[in-house]
Amino acid sequence: MKKKTIEKTNAPLANGFSGTGGAGNPARPIRLRAVILGILLAVTICAVTPINNIYHQATPLGGGHFPLAPFFILFWLTVIVGVLKTIFRTGSWLSGKELLLIWILMVLVSGIAYTGLARTFFVNLTAPFHFATVGNRWEEILQPLLPKALYPQSGKAIEELYNGFSEGRRMGWTAILRKIPWHAWLPPLLVWGGFILLCYFVMLCLVNIFSRQWLHNERMNFPLLRVPELMEDAIDKRGLGRFLSNRFLLAGLCVPVFLHLVNGLNFYYPAVPQIPTLILAGPYFPKYGLLSGFQKLKIYIYPAFIGFAFLTSRQISFSFWFFFILGSLLIGLLSILGYSIPEAALGITFGPTLARPEETQMIGAYGVFFLFILWLARHHLLDVIRQSFRFEKSVHTETEWFSIRLSFWGFVAGIFGIILWCYYFGMSFWGSFLLVGAFFMILLVASRVICQGGIAYFTLTAAPIDGLLAFLGPGFFTGIGILIAGVVQKVLFVDLREALMPSLVHAREITRKMANRRMIFGAVLITLLAGVVVSFLAMLALCYKFGLRELQMEWETRTTLAVYENIHTLIESPVEAGQWVRIFTSVGALVMLVLVICYHRFYWWPIHPIGYLTAYSSAMWILWFSFFLGWLFNAVCMRYGGVVLFKKLRYFFVGLIIGDFLMGGLWALIGLFGYASYQVLPT
Repeated sequence: MKKKTIEKTNAPLANGFSGTGGAGNPARPIRLRAVILGILLAVTICAVTPINNIYHQATPLGGGHFPLAPFFILFWLTVIVGVLKTIFRTGSWLSGKELLLIWILMVLVSGIAYTGLARTFFVNLTAPFHFATVGNRWEEILQPLLPKALYPQSGKAIEELYNGFSEGRRMGWTAILRKIPWHAWLPPLLVWGGFILLCYFVMLCLVNIFSRQWLHNERMNFPLLRVPELMEDAIDKRGLGRFLSNRFLLAGLCVPVFLHLVNGLNFYYPAVPQIPTLILAGPYFPKYGLLSGFQKLKIYIYPAFIGFAFLTSRQISFSFWFFFILGSLLIGLLSILGYSIPEAALGITFGPTLARPEETQMIGAYGVFFLFILWLARHHLLDVIRQSFRFEKSVHTETEWFSIRLSFWGFVAGIFGIILWCYYFGMSFWGSFLLVGAFFMILLVASRVICQGGIAYFTLTAAPIDGLLAFLGPGFFTGIGILIAGVVQKVLFVDLREALMPSLVHAREITRKMANRRMIFGAVLITLLAGVVVSFLAMLALCYKFGLRELQMEWETRTTLAVYENIHTLIESPVEAGQWVRIFTSVGALVMLVLVICYHRFYWWPIHPIGYLTAYSSAMWILWFSFFLGWLFNAVCMRYGGVVLFKKLRYFFVGLIIGDFLMGGLWALIGLFGYASYQVLPT
């Protein structure tokens, strides 16, 4: 039987959740109060995140694609609204749809204030000056290539960023903001701000173009949205009390509450016994032979991610842990066959977790899956082109944020704007074209993996530049070309743990049944602009108050220095990637091609292609066991209890998610009053 869409959902899951605010409810206009409250809360999260995550080292307020702070706030807002509706017998406070809008506005910018943008941004702009030494020769090799418009041109401003103001700890935040040397920072911030907002605009256009294909034609499942949707559906149907008092939900809630209460107390009072949530399984496997790839295997227990895995399609949750096991077995199989491939065969790479030549399979796999996405959407994209060139009238305009024609030409103009931006600062035109294409290709595929797979914590294996270097070689880039490419990639396109585009896809799904499209889209634009501005202000103020060197930002510094060291190496002595990189890249492309053909042609095919894309992601080293348990519980439930048991048991796993995030929010609040915090979720 030929398969028509990429999405295979569990029927009980699709029937069990009514969607955004309830499919049967008439569309109510979103009121201005919800928009204003959402923007204010989003901006507050951006302002608080740097001091919480960096200074207090507390549980991150974002931390992934189901961020902690927005859900914590949403839950208590929902409870307050439910109580007020019960007491005053009125529904005029906030509706479930309005609460969902408030939540998604917070989600959009929760990552911008940290890993999604601001976490390494200022280190990125100052590292080639502050860390230049006689030994590394950056002053004579790198600094002459740095475009002055992109970097602060004041040694004192950079020194104070790392050391802090002399009286900074005793100064108030307002005084700190006034004293920041804005003459040094405003020029590069305006240039970079324009680039960042242009990239965000292209993402908005891409999401708007693909929304009808993914949301309507393929009916893609969104596991990460199920719990917020279920809560707000209960609010709109005046059933919040029944929802929260469900015995299965309460049972699930008790598990993470007890777990993190005990372990949190152990963190502050070591005399309290600890419940292990990390099992080091590596020592149980041999150092040589077929199982040698499991030498570093760890088993993490995260109740929330077990819940997400249960709500995900069984085919997808199975594929995640299945390909993780296969990827580790491949390492042992190669050693048995006598293929001892040195890591030096990789050459110079920029991938955040790329450590072995075998992992370059992902370069080819991402490329083929991107083509598969385009092929599935071919009829829709042809309609988009016809509408954009006015060969036919626009249809279905009521389902997009703005018109398809504007999306298409906005995307084209935005892409060429980014290409010209890179070209202006020294890259070749074709180098800029291929680089920007690789950036958004990876973003589109990663957004599909995150949103469809329900994987709230996701990392890339190989960086976009790695694919270009593997096939075109370092000679394709000039010295300044590789510099601009590496720096731009570090800003937005390499660490996708809190990337914006998956959240935009979620926002499109959340708002597609809401009225007031223009007001909602305007709220999204204002939130993004305010989020970037406030995040930059908050990070600068934190650094100048305490000094970047005192803020325990070792990871930020180390990863940024690695980027400039790689750039320096490629400029001084370009190293070609070994033949093994091309071989494994081709193998990855071939495997993905077989997977997508079988998946599309055979309805019974049990493996989902996106599982292969996460095989070597560091996220799967943390989450593989959670997806295994979620898949196992789902499969056993459907096998022996069917739909009836599934509809009851799903509340237990919803309780796991709610409990984990409520405890994470509680310990984050406690962490604000100390210098360390118990970590509930992966960082």
